[in-house]
Amino acid sequence: MILVMNYKASENDINKAVKQLEEWGAKTTISKGEKKTVIGIIGDKKALLSKPLNTLSGVEEVLEVSAPYKLASKEFQEERSIVDVNGVKLGGSHKCIIAGPCSVDTEEYVMQTAIAVKKAGATMFRGGAFKPRTSPYTFQGLEEDGLKLLAQARAETGLPIVTELMSERDIDVVYKYTDVIQIGARNMQNFPLLKEIGKLDKPVILKNGIASTVKEHLMSAEYIMSEGLKDVILCLRGVRSYETAMRNVLDVNLVPYLQKLTHLPIIVDPSHAAGKREFVSSLGYVGMAAGADGLIVEVHPNPSCALSDGDQALLPKDFDYLMDKLSKLESWNQEEWYDMDTNK
Repeated sequence: MILVMNYKASENDINKAVKQLEEWGAKTTISKGEKKTVIGIIGDKKALLSKPLNTLSGVEEVLEVSAPYKLASKEFQEERSIVDVNGVKLGGSHKCIIAGPCSVDTEEYVMQTAIAVKKAGATMFRGGAFKPRTSPYTFQGLEEDGLKLLAQARAETGLPIVTELMSERDIDVVYKYTDVIQIGARNMQNFPLLKEIGKLDKPVILKNGIASTVKEHLMSAEYIMSEGLKDVILCLRGVRSYETAMRNVLDVNLVPYLQKLTHLPIIVDPSHAAGKREFVSSLGYVGMAAGADGLIVEVHPNPSCALSDGDQALLPKDFDYLMDKLSKLESWNQEEWYDMDTNK
């Protein structure tokens, strides 16, 4: 449920409404738009409906949210969310390109890659220090030593750092070094982990599961948001199918479809979708043309020596090419040329 506050409602009215709702046993989340403030209510619906919600000072109307993902839905917040990471904005009309190696390997390669992607126009740097691998005998990541290398790259380039969190036991060390926490496909429905990161104050990139539905993806985002964190970014990395030509199947239809359902920013991961270097740029371009808020792309200066996923890593020159192609889409802003709600 949500309370839509009157445009004349004061800060005191909002605070009093929140206090009363919490006294009635509900959790609340506040969303302030340009004209109105909305208070999201999570709790026992039947019990809340028995309360005099309409009589709270400043309340204009009480609405029931039909979507099961309450806080992530457009019913809760009509304006598209903008996530700010150390001054780098993502969402709305703000596009963001996240690039870097699949896994952190050597200082030389990390620094070389960070400098190259920054020069090409990337706005964040990615790299894995904890790696979820299919085989227990393959490289699992440098862990804290890898995080230190990422921090070194940030100090050199100024690019905010994105890295994956795999386990609750690693929350403290990952939180210490990173700017954006990534939750991978295998952990999309690790609900205890999602609830714990929802208590933090750092943005989260949430990838879709290996064979998840749109609803399941959004419900996982809801787990995070229900704990208080608003800065959630949805990432489409494709799903497993019967087709083996590509590593995964990336449905770019889901970009505008998700934008109809949620206010959260949406980015595309063409590297994990393609699994092969020669197709990554095409998928990235298509994803951005479909209206995505950004990309997360794997780049490595010497893919043959990469310790994981070298086959899908772009060379710096390939990334330069992709960024040049994307620059031609800069003026092609989805909000300007197509209004999805009115079909104009």
